[in-house]
Amino acid sequence: MDSEKLQEVAFEIILSSGEARTLVHESFQQMRAGNFAAAEQKLEDANDSLVKAHRAQTGLLQEYASGEKIEMEIIMVHAQDHLMTTMTLKEVAAEMLVLHQRQAASK
Repeated sequence: MDSEKLQEVAFEIILSSGEARTLVHESFQQMRAGNFAAAEQKLEDANDSLVKAHRAQTGLLQEYASGEKIEMEIIMVHAQDHLMTTMTLKEVAAEMLVLHQRQAASK
């Protein structure tokens, strides 16, 4: 895979995971405001963006598995880091939504 193609994949991962990260933070805002349906929708939208990023990553892995040599570049390391931290943040947000809902129900 040439450098330009690798960079395109990296930027797709960064763009999609960045979109997801923004949606997760918007979900936190909705949780704090008690708008749980809106918070849940934001997390679902974030998941859709993460799926796009994951597809880009999977395509790269498939090429590697088929024997294509892929030179790792720092932008891809950054993209992978961005994706994994956003995935973790979304998982934490889903747990926080449950906690916010329980707290609201107990009042």
